[in-house]
Amino acid sequence: MSRSPMIVRTVPALRRALDGLRARKATIALVPTMGALHDGHVSLVRLAKRRARKVIVSIFVNPTQFAPTEDFGSYPRTWKADLARLAAEDVDLIWNPDVKAMYPEGFATRIVPEGPATAGLEDRFRPHFFGGVATVVGKLFAQVRPDFAIFGEKDFQQLRVVARMAGDLDLGVKVIGSRTVRERDGLAMSSRNVYLTPEERQIAPVLYRAMKESAARLRAGDAVEDAMAGGAGQIASAGFVLDYFEARHAETLAPIASVKDGPVRILVAARLGKTRLIDNIGV
Repeated sequence: MSRSPMIVRTVPALRRALDGLRARKATIALVPTMGALHDGHVSLVRLAKRRARKVIVSIFVNPTQFAPTEDFGSYPRTWKADLARLAAEDVDLIWNPDVKAMYPEGFATRIVPEGPATAGLEDRFRPHFFGGVATVVGKLFAQVRPDFAIFGEKDFQQLRVVARMAGDLDLGVKVIGSRTVRERDGLAMSSRNVYLTPEERQIAPVLYRAMKESAARLRAGDAVEDAMAGGAGQIASAGFVLDYFEARHAETLAPIASVKDGPVRILVAARLGKTRLIDNIGV
């Protein structure tokens, strides 16, 4: 029978709980989330359990990574279901601060990442985003001081940004990427999938199919420009408004001229109706 995780909502309570874990010399893995948990998040928790003796999941919808035009107010919040999922996975602790705990009055410090955060992908369309992500993740790492932190590969640029930040600032945490979990038709699991209408949900897997076809063309020796143009056309023809569809170096996210330039990742962001979807695959 699963036990209920400890739930803490203040920094002093978190520190007391962590002191108890560290007194037993337990290794700690952190899984940062914004809630609205699905099977993709569960896969992160299970990877965390393989890496460390104790697993902490944070649930915090971070306002600093949303622009005024984005969906902070309507972002799905499913606390009871989230708690049940995490209890079923025997998570040790849930860190669930409110906005005032994370950004108290007078808060005036931000982390401004560069490198992969300025690659011209998500940052081109959401220039506020990675500053918000880096700041909140930096705070989470300082609060929890985990040995490991688990992030999904679906948000691939975010994964690269966080890993770079942890290394650059000597934060002492190993950032680990976990493979994207997909629906049977290939759609990457995402909390925002709930925004899709039934008709849009039928169209959404086109993103994954287009990436796979472009990756196959790249592996077969097609020119990068030709392979990516074919996938972009397929996505647009399905009814998406495309933000980007690009092949990049998998570590630096720099543009590539050919697959010989290094490990390659295809990354896509596109809007279908009111929903913006992102995804990526390795080549």
